[in-house]
Amino acid sequence: MSSLLSVRREVGEFRKRYKWMALVVIAVFGALLGRMIQLQIVEHDRYAAIARDNITRTITLPATRGVIRDTGGRIVATNRAAFNVYLTPQYLASSDLARIAELMGLDAEARATLARRVEEVPAPRRAHQIRVFTDVTRDQLAALETHQQDLCARAGTSERPIRLPCLYTAAEPVRTYPYEQLGAHAIGYLNELSGEELERLAPAGYRLGDRIGRTGLERAWESYLRGRRGYRRVFVDVRGREVEDALPTDDRPTRRDPVPGRDLTLSLDMELMRIIHRAFAGRPSGAAVVVDVRTGAVRALYSKPSYDLGAFTRGLTHAEYATLRDDPFRPLIDKTIYESWFPGSTFKPFAALAALEHRTLDPNERIECTGHIDLGNRRFHCTQSHGEVNMREAIVQSCNVYFYRLAEQVGQDELAHLAGDFGLGRRTGIGINAEAAGLVPTRGWYETAGRRFMLGYTLNTAIGQGDTRANLVQVAMAYAAIANGGTLYVPQLVERVTTPSGETVEEFEPRVRRRVQVAPEHLRLLIDGLYGAVNDPGGTAYEAAHQVRGTVAIAGKTGTAQVSQRVRPGDPDRGTWTRRPHAWFAGFAPAHDPQVAIVVLVEHGGGGGTNAAPIAVNVLEEYLGGQASTASAPPLPPARSARATRVARR
Repeated sequence: MSSLLSVRREVGEFRKRYKWMALVVIAVFGALLGRMIQLQIVEHDRYAAIARDNITRTITLPATRGVIRDTGGRIVATNRAAFNVYLTPQYLASSDLARIAELMGLDAEARATLARRVEEVPAPRRAHQIRVFTDVTRDQLAALETHQQDLCARAGTSERPIRLPCLYTAAEPVRTYPYEQLGAHAIGYLNELSGEELERLAPAGYRLGDRIGRTGLERAWESYLRGRRGYRRVFVDVRGREVEDALPTDDRPTRRDPVPGRDLTLSLDMELMRIIHRAFAGRPSGAAVVVDVRTGAVRALYSKPSYDLGAFTRGLTHAEYATLRDDPFRPLIDKTIYESWFPGSTFKPFAALAALEHRTLDPNERIECTGHIDLGNRRFHCTQSHGEVNMREAIVQSCNVYFYRLAEQVGQDELAHLAGDFGLGRRTGIGINAEAAGLVPTRGWYETAGRRFMLGYTLNTAIGQGDTRANLVQVAMAYAAIANGGTLYVPQLVERVTTPSGETVEEFEPRVRRRVQVAPEHLRLLIDGLYGAVNDPGGTAYEAAHQVRGTVAIAGKTGTAQVSQRVRPGDPDRGTWTRRPHAWFAGFAPAHDPQVAIVVLVEHGGGGGTNAAPIAVNVLEEYLGGQASTASAPPLPPARSARATRVARR
């Protein structure tokens, strides 16, 4: 009986254990089934992609960057074929780097850089190709391709070692600039993305080793110029070698052709830029801007000294960059846009217009110039004693005293208002690089700056000194507005965007920024004075124009902008280059039918009449020669409707 009870207890205990065992088995198989469902259904796409990637390699097909041409169709920036070298770190043997460096002819520093770059590739990317050399020479390419079969040997028989694809060469387009340094600041250059930039720009399709526009038009129009890269998918075996007879594992395309970037046609005229460059011969530093007075199209943006765009695109050494950075003439600075300057006497026409518009001064009234005026305990000087002059004569001879007296009657805010209407002291919206706004101060500006306003500030403003500053594009657009009757345009650098086949994608019409409300008779009086400054025997630019004896009628104004306080006799720095005034000329031609406005600045060049005016006259004569006669007098600017006439602001 006892044995029977024992057996029953054992059977009951087994049944209890059996239930738990069955529950555990069910749970385990349930988990396995769940995991299988997760892998086969829920995460199928992910693991299928990983499996596909194990047998495929995607080869990037680079897009050709868009070509940039000037207004005459001359190529400014284009592409040429260059060979780049890629390595796959995972397949490199220990001796391969040394052999590759030997074939490339690298020095010790370059070898160390190559080794360090390969070592720093993270583990997840060591099976990927990385670009290690860009734009190798033909001799280097030939050496690598000749000895490629000697590289990347792996275990196998001594007679037939396994060769893995550790080295790859590819032809890719490289940016080239036929005009080299000419217009470098406006055109801009490319260089390689940094790691931080890559993280930010990867969603836009940028990849490691890509180059991006850094300055100028290359940067501003990057999205148009870059195009879209393509790809080619190939199938590989377990050792990474391409297999041509493999079948695709899905319906994804095996190839996507690259889409080339759009081409740009600029308003710039590179032949005009060459003319300006020749005219600046012997001048170490300066700038010039030429614009179309009828449309606002920028025909020339010239900054000297400059730099080689190709060198920046290839990559400068630290020593090369330090040489440019430390150059006292500042070749890295775009002197047409990035920096603002004291405009000097080129500002006087706007002071004259302010007086005319506010009727604070009769233009025929004669004011005596004795060579200076005294205000409190300070003396404000003129270039000479001009005697009695009216407004026209003051513009022709650039009499400071006349404009001092004018400023006393007009006032600081009125000067600033009129100059602002013509765009001075305000960014032009040219759309490239960093543009300096400049400044034409008001009384409120001095109060905000914590400076007690004094009448002397107004006197300095009237002659373009003191705190008054403008960049060259502002001055050029302002003089263009004088020439065309009061229309201030937005400066235009790009005329149209086209496909590589020449089909127009987008065309840009001139944009009017403002219709300046000034009376046509006041503009006529002002233009007559500007014409006299160049063509009257007493004009400040007369000698420069007279020496050329050309056929182009020019109207304009010289300027000599002081940059420091007067140098005391015996000062050891007396006469140094940085203490010399800036030489200016601003004007337009032909005077009787204006086509272009020009501004020339010779940095620390001295007098505007003897240094900047000859450059401007020679440029205009060579560019427009034969189209106009210097005997022609400028007529009244075209009248507008009654609503566009003078609006007095008291």
